[in-house]
Amino acid sequence: MSEANAPALSTRGLAMSFGSLVVAKDIDLSLPKGVRYALIGPNGAGKTTLINLMTGMLKPNAGQIFLGGEDITALEPQERVRRGLARTFQINSLFPGLTALEAVTLAVCERRGSSGEFWSKLSSQSEAIDEAHEILLRLRLGDSCYQPTRELPYGRQRLLEIALALATRPKVLLLDEPAAGVPQEESGDIFEAVADLSQDITLLFIEHDMHVVFRFASHIIVLVGGMVFAQGSPAEIAADPRVREVYLGKRKHG
Repeated sequence: MSEANAPALSTRGLAMSFGSLVVAKDIDLSLPKGVRYALIGPNGAGKTTLINLMTGMLKPNAGQIFLGGEDITALEPQERVRRGLARTFQINSLFPGLTALEAVTLAVCERRGSSGEFWSKLSSQSEAIDEAHEILLRLRLGDSCYQPTRELPYGRQRLLEIALALATRPKVLLLDEPAAGVPQEESGDIFEAVADLSQDITLLFIEHDMHVVFRFASHIIVLVGGMVFAQGSPAEIAADPRVREVYLGKRKHG
């Protein structure tokens, strides 16, 4: 399949186990370009493990991972980032002493290969600063540019994590519970900002709040026991009696 016609991200027969514990089994996924996918499932279903496999943090026992038309199964995580696959983590890992603008500018400089000049020649990084500022504006963080990251409300810190991932110019962005630990009144702001991202970016996010999932995802993948249990549109997943029994608790969603 040509690069132009290939899915943005796909897996084929992906499998992983730790001894006798199977955490991924025969996972075949195909994410078209520009879609918004939610990855859901009970605790222990293998959601974060799948993200770790896709990003190279874990090596599969079997199967392949493709970014566009390229087999990236053997690539190290940083090489996958360079090719356009980025992620955020559940655990906050920001630079506490930097302002939001400085942190994103550093990430832009890292992508450009000029991070070594960041500390001594920040004034010469005007293009990187402009790009970082645009990313922050896109995520509704414009009024937080000059705040140290440690002083940002937690919800804004999570948005800043997404901004750092966007600084790599990803083709595919994987979000591992982007609203985890965020007060409910702020979590909607995070997903509103994410929903406004360019349609050039394919998005896969893990989320436990079903109201958020059904509101923002165009497609849902359900994992159970390390296997794809079901996938489809929000309407199809909501109407699937097997999913309601196993995961949704027979709740209805509009």
